[in-house]
Amino acid sequence: MPPEAGRSTDEVTYLEAIRQALWEEMERDEAVFCLGEDIGAYGGAFQITKGFVERFGEARTLDTPISESCIVGVATGAALIGFRPVAEMQFGDFIACGFDQVVNQAATLRYRYGGRQTVPIVIRCPCGAGVHGGLYHSQQPEAWFVHRPGLKVVAPATPYDAKGLLKAAIRDDNPVLYFEHKGLYRRIKGPVGDAETVVPLGVADIKRPGDALTVVTYGAMVHPCLEAAARLADAESVEAEVLDLRTLAPLDREAILTSVRKTSKVAIVHEASRTCGVGAEVAAFVAEEAFEDLDGPIVRVTTPDVHLAPFSPPLEEYVLPNTEKIFAALRKLAAY
Repeated sequence: MPPEAGRSTDEVTYLEAIRQALWEEMERDEAVFCLGEDIGAYGGAFQITKGFVERFGEARTLDTPISESCIVGVATGAALIGFRPVAEMQFGDFIACGFDQVVNQAATLRYRYGGRQTVPIVIRCPCGAGVHGGLYHSQQPEAWFVHRPGLKVVAPATPYDAKGLLKAAIRDDNPVLYFEHKGLYRRIKGPVGDAETVVPLGVADIKRPGDALTVVTYGAMVHPCLEAAARLADAESVEAEVLDLRTLAPLDREAILTSVRKTSKVAIVHEASRTCGVGAEVAAFVAEEAFEDLDGPIVRVTTPDVHLAPFSPPLEEYVLPNTEKIFAALRKLAAY
């Protein structure tokens, strides 16, 4: 097949896609700048901003003190006077230290100003387990922010979406939490769009079409879901549709309903713990809006309600969802 418009055939890593989006947006708009711990001369904990200080200078590649509250507060203030800051949480877990600045300040300002003030900030949150980082370096805290009105939340799964969604987030006039999964940084490669390719916020994507059941997922879990769906097709001749939410707030509710009404069965898969996770909201929404269309129970495959994640590799692998667990759940649901 010919490449899609704006999609290069050259493959880059998920990490490189994020770096390209940042670089190109800083080239395009002088109001865009980055701030965070060690992002300057060191290039960031994961080297995403390596070389930025040489190109854009210290004023636009701003090293900060070790204070997430300070980082988010400075970003919010800068946004109010016309800048478009991109704040990096070295690890997404650390955003808890800046929680008040996110949910009580950045999230509420447009409402408090009666819509007369915009707050165009992006907070990059390297998240997720599978790298044996243990507590404080492996969590998936996206549900904290999906719950809060005034915030947008995205979680890309592929290099194309990582680049296009980050560009959309930087150009958006609202605060956006951008959850990039560390386990995908150098493991996943794929084509990306050019400098003008933007993936719109709030639009889900069918990563694999199917007619027998729907798998709703996002972030790193998209990949084991695709593996499980392919295995189900091979083993049972059952075609599962894999719907990648891409944006968690706002949810693409129409895409969810369209797929569920086509297949009549739904499984929801995410890496975050189960209780009050994004999957709970999706399940409640489907039950409210499409109950009469369902031919089976709504199924969730998640990490159990335990701390994410143990240092021990065997224990970490035991608690996390994987292809085998997802395949077993899909197979059971298909047979219902």
